[in-house]
Amino acid sequence: MTYSPFTAPDHQVKVGVSGTGFIARGLLVALANSDDFELGKVFSRREAREVESVDPDLLTKSMEELVETSDIVVESSGDVWRGAEVVDLAMKAGKPVVTMGTEFHVTVGSYFADRGYLTEAEGDQPGSLAAHVEDVSAMGFKPIVYGNIKGYLNHYPTEEEMEYWSKKNGISVEQTISFTDGTKMQMEQVLVANHFGAEVACRGMTGVETLPLEIAGAELGRLAKARGVALSDYVLNRTLPAGVFVVAEHPYERPEVLRYLKLGDGPYYTLLRGYHLCHLEMIKTLRRVVAGKGPLMNNSTMPKVVVATVAKQAMRAGQLVERAAGGYLVRGEAAMAAEVPDAVPIGLLDGARIVRNVEKGQTLTWADVEPKQGLALEAALALRERMLGGLGMAAARD
Repeated sequence: MTYSPFTAPDHQVKVGVSGTGFIARGLLVALANSDDFELGKVFSRREAREVESVDPDLLTKSMEELVETSDIVVESSGDVWRGAEVVDLAMKAGKPVVTMGTEFHVTVGSYFADRGYLTEAEGDQPGSLAAHVEDVSAMGFKPIVYGNIKGYLNHYPTEEEMEYWSKKNGISVEQTISFTDGTKMQMEQVLVANHFGAEVACRGMTGVETLPLEIAGAELGRLAKARGVALSDYVLNRTLPAGVFVVAEHPYERPEVLRYLKLGDGPYYTLLRGYHLCHLEMIKTLRRVVAGKGPLMNNSTMPKVVVATVAKQAMRAGQLVERAAGGYLVRGEAAMAAEVPDAVPIGLLDGARIVRNVEKGQTLTWADVEPKQGLALEAALALRERMLGGLGMAAARD
């Protein structure tokens, strides 16, 4: 899609924010300390007394007011259902949308990707990786692996463990679970794969363990070359920094020069970006919009990789899934769409009801669940029709 350059208003650019969590609150502080942006409204369905560290005068319960009073809308609520409504309204009003919302993108983002300006921001791993790719590509490198770094993984964490680590790290139990069981990282790498046209080597990706990064990177580089396609993947090593990396080839620079520059013997070079700084980096993406540049990244209009839902325990017909990602019932797993055409996205399962018995380890299909109604479901179903059409299949109907 061709995007019209951002038209600067005759006032400081107003940024409206959907969400009042850790990311949104941090962004508000960053915006308040910038010279080129003005705080707009902050959309939340909570009462003002329940919202910490946000000026009550900024709060609104109206999506319409959020959009109408903003030049740029930031969606950072972490809620796929709310995110779909905010993005839809902003795009109908012709407002550019910046997100920090991997869950939104990999669930319904592709439905909106050709309807207006939609970009994930720098700061979380996908956006930081996209910015890193821009940098290394500008130096002539050709990426073949887009990598995430994970320090710890446990698909079946206990409530006691998650309560402890939630309090210790000062984040919610839901976030702690999603980080620990790998769901957040799987979602992140699906977004990365779809933006860059990459694939995953297997269900859940390979996740090379414990090796030094340059050795793990070379192993992933060899795998990508053997498969003849760029890969989205991760390494599991608690000694590495909380960052992202690219494994790349260089088509013209001499190997001895790259060796002198401390990149190793090649032919696969691992380039590390050893941090991602969440809301502190989002300002850069907002400035990208104002400068008239295209989106940094989104899930593309025709994704090839999806986040399937895997049961962490047996469930029975009639059971309610109050919390999907970040809960104790299911986790997300990256998979090629062609291999799991009936898999239901985990991002749709908050508030869904199980309609037939499911066993531990089973991949949930659309026939196993009854999601709640809303725009997100409508968007996901329309996107599913598009994807199945691209795969030469027809969606099953009752």
